[in-house]
Amino acid sequence: MLAIGLVAVAALLVAGLVGWLLAGRDVPSGGSAEAGFARDMQAHHAQAVEMAFIIRDKTDDPTLRAVAYDIATSQQQQIGQMYGWLVQWGLPQTGSQQPMAWMTGHDLSGMSSHGSTSTSPTTVASTGTSTGTSTGGPSGSSSASGMPGMAGMGGDGSSGAMARMGMATPQQLATLRAATGVEAERQFLTLMIRHHQGGIEMAKAVLARTNRAEVRTLAQAIVTAQAAEITQMQQLLDARAK
Repeated sequence: MLAIGLVAVAALLVAGLVGWLLAGRDVPSGGSAEAGFARDMQAHHAQAVEMAFIIRDKTDDPTLRAVAYDIATSQQQQIGQMYGWLVQWGLPQTGSQQPMAWMTGHDLSGMSSHGSTSTSPTTVASTGTSTGTSTGGPSGSSSASGMPGMAGMGGDGSSGAMARMGMATPQQLATLRAATGVEAERQFLTLMIRHHQGGIEMAKAVLARTNRAEVRTLAQAIVTAQAAEITQMQQLLDARAK
């Protein structure tokens, strides 16, 4: 009887400890800025990885290939990190909110302050048709359409929100795939500079909305790294001016 009693007491203690740990977990909610950032930045990064692979296979320029490699490897690693956050927080990889809804009220006037391009992303890819894209998990080199936060990319305001954050359209990606030589390099650099500008705005937006150390550390790293990459890519683009 004593043994049974001890087992019962131990079970109660374990149950109480588990309940206390779960109740005390300080994790973001599904509609939080942290969760929205993790989902949308995964999608944003996935497109950068996709574009980096496209130009890597098209250019012989060692500097541009190195830039593309750095973007692909660093952002793929960060995708895995943000995927892991959502798992750790017990949240789904996709949410019910439209992309960038967590950024409501954020001032987008700084989009042009991180660098300028000689050609806007809209005019770079004026032709081309939408192409099918593959999907995949955080460890693959999948296209952005299969990533969290991209399900809402339709003909509504969600596509506009993603475009304001520098996301290339399917037509722009198709034109980049079809381009060759220096023209492909120009298109990539123009699109990626704009893409990085949007990524910086997203990172700044979550920095203004979170006190979580892991989120702030990654967001600040994104701001620092992508600002430096914008400067480098602008120099490469200027060297290819027509």
